[in-house]
Amino acid sequence: MLLQTIATPFEPRDQRPAFRADVLRGLAAPQRTIPPRWFYDDEGCRLFDAITRLDEYYPTRAETALLEQNAANIAAAAGSIGTVVELGSGSSTKTPHLLRAIAPKAYVPIDIAGDFMRESIATIAAAFPEIEITPIEADFLHPLSLPGHLPGRKLVFFPGSTIGNFDPDTAVSLLRGMSESFGNDALLLIGIDHLKESSILVSAYDDAEGITARFNANVLHRINRELAGNIPVANFRHRALWNERFSRIEMHLEALADTRFTVAGEAFTIPAGETIHTENSYKYGLRDARFLLRAAQWQPIAEWADRHGQFMMILAEAGTASHMP
Repeated sequence: MLLQTIATPFEPRDQRPAFRADVLRGLAAPQRTIPPRWFYDDEGCRLFDAITRLDEYYPTRAETALLEQNAANIAAAAGSIGTVVELGSGSSTKTPHLLRAIAPKAYVPIDIAGDFMRESIATIAAAFPEIEITPIEADFLHPLSLPGHLPGRKLVFFPGSTIGNFDPDTAVSLLRGMSESFGNDALLLIGIDHLKESSILVSAYDDAEGITARFNANVLHRINRELAGNIPVANFRHRALWNERFSRIEMHLEALADTRFTVAGEAFTIPAGETIHTENSYKYGLRDARFLLRAAQWQPIAEWADRHGQFMMILAEAGTASHMP
């Protein structure tokens, strides 16, 4: 058995200037926004982990079942893989199914929430002592530079339908950057949420226990804590709605009364009824998902979907397809 090592994480990027810039720009916009990546401080990660266990929140359950049932088929379709790179690894609860089937020599979890990621890695390390683990604390929206020693062909694992948080143009740019960063022989295993009845979707993002509401509001607490804000969080309520035109779930924080506050020394006023738009989650049909990947220079080579048609996983290889007959 190989000696397992956890490499020292790369020096984390200081997120505060980017956080400050995004919040100040977003709160000054006609439709006020806060990018969803700022949900994920340690408390946000814990709350999201709780969301994934809710009855209403089907994506994690459906994707985990797909991995449990198809891990061997995924490994067979992928072939020999030396390194698994997971984007937005979070709690890494689905990852063991993939690592067990593929048996890579190295695993690279990448997440913006470093402390939460390192807690999760301990469980992976104990279960897979033969795999070298190199955690990277980083925002994968920025260009990534992986260690040069990573062995073999890379499989980029992008689970959780995270791609749905980006508008299609941004999603294509992000995926195309991955195809350019990880090498011409890289593979991508991506989770994508299916289109379905709007009532199911809204329930998944507005649970009866109110955990998603706490998760949404937590970004305001983070602003108060990290950016010298004084937002009266109780003045805002969580809202989740289905936008048919754009085929997406939207999350907002709606002002219940005229609300004045400051952030990083700048003053803002939000009238009652106006919202801060905090997240989108786009939903795709299978053909749309294939088109998205091909536009981003990933060619689908295998697909798996659960029997209820709730969720899909697609394995794709980097590179553009030939258009010659």
